[in-house]
Amino acid sequence: MSTYNSTAVYASSDITRNNPSCFLFLVDQSSSMAEPFGEDRVNGQTKAEGVALALNNLLRNLIITCSKSDGIRNYFDICVIGYGQTVQPAWGGALTGQELVPIRDVANNYAGMIEKVDMVDDGFGFGQLIPKKTKMPIWVQPTAKGSTLMCTALRYSYQILAEWLLRSATAFPPVVVHITDGEATDGDPAPYLAALAGLGNHNGRLTLFNVHLSSRRQAEPLRFPDSADALPKIGGRTDPYAKLLWENSTYLTPYMRSVAWENGLMLTDRSRAFVLNADPSLLVLALEIGTRPGAMW
Repeated sequence: MSTYNSTAVYASSDITRNNPSCFLFLVDQSSSMAEPFGEDRVNGQTKAEGVALALNNLLRNLIITCSKSDGIRNYFDICVIGYGQTVQPAWGGALTGQELVPIRDVANNYAGMIEKVDMVDDGFGFGQLIPKKTKMPIWVQPTAKGSTLMCTALRYSYQILAEWLLRSATAFPPVVVHITDGEATDGDPAPYLAALAGLGNHNGRLTLFNVHLSSRRQAEPLRFPDSADALPKIGGRTDPYAKLLWENSTYLTPYMRSVAWENGLMLTDRSRAFVLNADPSLLVLALEIGTRPGAMW
């Protein structure tokens, strides 16, 4: 089985508007994503809804991060690929069908607005919370149809990023965040994962996150393990699917580990960009860590 060559190669450049990096989000949109996400299996979200909410929030936060006094700086090119009934860019609205989109264009072309209700302090100093309605932009809609065309999606992502890297030989290497809840139905994904994890440029290899979503109630989550010994066992042997994703997840960058430390996680320099059985809060944490690859200027 082909796997990612785990020799750590970290990027040696910063992220600048003249030398932007790239995020590619690869999202499972198969029919199993219609299952409940997290512990509340009656009133909670589906996995598709939870992923779409987390991604839309993340895109909004990335736009805020890139917003400076002179406007939105193009620190990142963004790509969102969905795979289920088809394999294609998952943007809605004016960005439909586009692959890599500069962050400034993402900011200016959201697909719609949704109403969100947050509980906030009433302002009278007694700790009472009241509902506050706000509107937030969305770019990606929850989708759950078809089979798990993971191999096709990984091959497509490889093609997109290989072309980007040819144009961006001096850029901070890309980050790929692959979010899935199940196994591929179109072949063995191992060689495609390994090929994707091996992409890079003069500044180092890309970072490949594999984020597995929980499909079982009370499934024990696993956060950024640094050894295969931490992986779950089936019949006394390491779960082969968990091992496949772990082996083909790259090491977290030093900057990512510092973000993890800020969030209460003490990781080692062998910690992998991999989580297993993620619930909604762990998905959000993985996205927060995964989209902080290095310093921006």
